[in-house]
Order: sequence, then structure tokens, then C-alpha cells
Amino acid sequence: MAVEPSSRRLASGLCAAACAIVSTHVPAIAQSAPTVTAPAGTFHGVAVEGATVFRGIHYAEAPSGALRWKPPVAKAAAQGTVDASRFGPICFQPEFPNVPTNIYWEKLPAMSEDCLSLNIWQPAGKEVARKAPVFVWIHGGSLLTGAGRLGMYDGRRLAERGVMVVSINYRLGTLGFLAHPQLSAESADRVSGNYGVLDQVEALRWVRRNIAAFGGDPDNVTIAGESAGGLSVMHLLAAPEARGLFAKAVMQSAYMVSEPSLREDRNGHPSAESEGVRIAAGVGAADIAALRAMSAGELTRKAAALGFRTYPTVEGKTVPMQLVDVFDEGAHAKVPIMAGFNSGEIRSMRMLLPKMPADAKDYEATIRARYGDVADLFLRIYPAASFEESMLQATRDALYGWTTQRLGAKQAAAGQRAYLYLFDHGYRAADTAGLRAFHGSELPYMFGTIWETSANWPSIPRTREERALSDAMVDYWAGFARSGEPVAADAPRWPAFARDERWMVFGDRPNPVKDVLSYRYDLVEHVVCRRRAAGDQQWNWNVGLAAPKLPAPSARCP
Repeated sequence: MAVEPSSRRLASGLCAAACAIVSTHVPAIAQSAPTVTAPAGTFHGVAVEGATVFRGIHYAEAPSGALRWKPPVAKAAAQGTVDASRFGPICFQPEFPNVPTNIYWEKLPAMSEDCLSLNIWQPAGKEVARKAPVFVWIHGGSLLTGAGRLGMYDGRRLAERGVMVVSINYRLGTLGFLAHPQLSAESADRVSGNYGVLDQVEALRWVRRNIAAFGGDPDNVTIAGESAGGLSVMHLLAAPEARGLFAKAVMQSAYMVSEPSLREDRNGHPSAESEGVRIAAGVGAADIAALRAMSAGELTRKAAALGFRTYPTVEGKTVPMQLVDVFDEGAHAKVPIMAGFNSGEIRSMRMLLPKMPADAKDYEATIRARYGDVADLFLRIYPAASFEESMLQATRDALYGWTTQRLGAKQAAAGQRAYLYLFDHGYRAADTAGLRAFHGSELPYMFGTIWETSANWPSIPRTREERALSDAMVDYWAGFARSGEPVAADAPRWPAFARDERWMVFGDRPNPVKDVLSYRYDLVEHVVCRRRAAGDQQWNWNVGLAAPKLPAPSARCP
């Protein structure tokens, strides 16, 4: 992405992650195998280079049977010593076919409803693992796929910087986010959906109760995630139940999309309960009892085939209101944040694009019909002459760029620190495939796993320059987890966003830059404002050629 200079602001006035990979890569085990006794039990881990790892620790009871579509239940303290040397099963998710061009694909390990587990990378050495900052990682995957055991998420490099890494599983898809009138009737709060978000909260509660026994500081917890993980972090910032369970937040390629309301058709979404009724009928279940009687695998497959869209539900409790309203009202947790996106987000997720136009003339005509009085500005930013590139950039900016800058702007307005980044790094294998800085490509750099990616991932060169960039990013992320300020040895100072809109751009090396998005942000903010005011349009992937006709200006959005 070319960084643009400051420009005149607009007058007057959301990933879905692709199919997540779940790697079975496990680092070489050293000879010693330490044991930790915590309130949750005694756990026997394994020592690896640079860290001690405890895998597959259950933080909540299995949500199967009568517990399916119930809030998670805290796991009772284990009796005896628990073998924590192996990862636990992943949560149920659709299995996608191996497509050679799908860089995210990898064969899935065993699935189970008994999947609510976490993994801990403890800094090696007792003198290091004492009051260590804690970095809780929430995986992406559209709230539909993924797991905390992904090889790319290996926490050793962060642990070598003295940071304790915790990765978690949470319920996905229909099993994690189904709302239904009968489920709401069962609930003391008369709500349903959001079980996956409640799992994340329960995992943070487990960390709060137990992490000190592993050498972590329960008062210095950073929650972090990418794509749907970044969306999850935004929801944890908004969730009343999560207050006090973390001190900082990191959102990578997050998307602040509109979400369905529990009982009302709103913002272009059918109600979440009506969607649940549709899915139940589609899979042949007469009621919730029949849905609970179905196997998890069958239900997951059938619901995915019916096009179940996995969203959190605005139900007034765990999700009190739309995320845009939460941040507008300053109702989020007031903690330091890091947030960013990648210049090539959509290059690896072209399924988010509408059908290509016949030609530049067709593109321009459609944009003018859809965007009306702001079409001139839209076409100046995303010109018809290079419509394919314009489509990639418009979708990227509307989802990930706008979300990143909006988080920074709302933090600044609330007097809180925000550190924003753009990842714009390319290398031969990715660039040749047309995938420069694609969705998720920053992950192996900030985890330090650049040479441990999956088979389909564009191979990162084994050069000193690549390792230097990765080391700087690991340092920045570790510094933020430690103190709330991203600091890296022998690297530029990362300025806070504030009113002068300063970012860190990761190209071949870190480079502080001012005003990355410029008027792109103002355009998206204005379009979203008009859609919100109308109340009948989503502000999701309906961008550019896929956009409905823009509502008329209003007093709220002139």
C-alpha cells in the first residue's frame, strides 16, 4: 500500500479470516519436564528451547449434551497430576477441501466438543518466569475455524523476551454462536448466542485465578488476536463480564462490522433468533432438543452448507450494542491498545470481492449509481482505470483500515494510548503469487515463526534481513505486553497515534509514518455514518460494486 500524504478531508462530515490452518508442529523436547501446581490442579509440562510448554489444559467443562448452547462451566480442580504435554482436540469446524492455491489450508487434527482448553508458553528459568507479562492469544478463522495450537502461534520467541504466552480454543460456528427463541427462553437473562465470546471470558477468568502459579502476572494481561481474533478482542473490550480481566489489548486485522440483533431485523441483518430458526428447520430439527440430539459433526456440516453466518449477537448483555456505538460512547475498557492491518489483506481472500465488471466504464457507472453524491471522491481514491486494484483496496480499507484508524481515533478521544501499524512487507514467493502483505502474513513475523509456516504458505527466505524484521516485531509486541508501549532494541521509536495520526509501517524495516489512510478513512466513516443513520444497511463486505445505494445525507451525516 502506498502511504499517501495528507489531503483535504471529506466535506461535512468491516474477516473474515480465511480457513485457518492447524499445524501439528511441535518443537523438539528437552530432557527436563517441569510440574506446576495451581488452583486448577497440578500440571506436568514439557521443556522446549527457550520455554516450558503446558498444552491442552481445560479451563471449562465440555459443552456437550445438556451443556450444549449453555455458558461455559469452570473446570473443577483436577485430581492428581495432569499430563499437559499434548495439545487438546480442536473445536468442531467445517473441513474444507485442499485447494493448492489456498495458503491457509492444512489437515485438521481430532475435533471434540470437549475442546475448551488453553496452552501456556512459560519463559525458561525461574528467575524469568516470575510476575511475567501475560499475552493471551485468540485465534482467527471467521469465528468458524481455527485453534490455539496453530504452529505459527508458537510462543517460544515471545517467551524468550520474558513474556508468558497463552493461546485458547473457543466454540465456533453454530455450536458457538447460534441464537434461537428456545435457547433464549432457557436463559435466566432471556438471551442466546455468544457462547464463544463467553468461552473467551471464562478462559480469562482461568488465567486470572491460575497464571501466578506459572510465574505470570494476573494484573498485567494483554489480550490479542488477528482477524476474527481481533474482532473477539473488540468484543472483550466491550463486554461487561470481561472488565478487570486484562490490562492491554492488541487487534490485528480486526473488522468492526455490523452484527445482528437478537430479536429485531436491524442494519440489514435478520434477527439472530430468526436465523437460528432457519438453521434448525434446514437441518431437520423440530426443536432445541432435536438439535442437541444431533452429532456435533453432522450439525456443523449441515449448518455450514446452509450458509450460517457466524456473528456475535447484539443482545444487550455480553454484546451490549453495536461495536461502533460502544466506541462512540466510550463504553469500552479504557486500556492501551495496539491495532493494525496489512496492505494486501484481500489478495488472499478474493471471495470477499464482488464479480469483476466488464470494463472500466461498467465499473464507473456502477459506482456512480451506488455512491451518488460521494461517487466522485470514491472514484478519485479507487479509480476505474485500475478497477481490479481499486476493488482490492476499497474492500481492504472498508473492513480493516477503517477499523484500525477508528480504534486509534476513539482511543485518542478517550485520552488513552493507541499504537497503529500497517504491515506492508513483501518477499519473492508472496510477491510472485500476487500476495504481497496478504491477510495474516504478519503473524509469523510477530510470533518469530517465519521459518515454521505450513506447507502452502509462501516460503519466507532464510535471510538475515527477514529475521531482523521479525526480531524487531517480536520485540515491539513483547514491549507492549510488558509496559503498554511497543519498544524494540535497535529499532525506531513507535509513536502513539494521537491527533497527528502517526503509524508504524513495517516494510523491509520498521518506519514511523504520518497519516497513512488520509481521506480513505473519512470516506468510509461518512458512508458508515449514513448507513447507520438509515438503519437498514450493513456496513460489512458490501463495498464498491457490491454496495447498496448509499442512503441520503441527514442531519447526523451531512
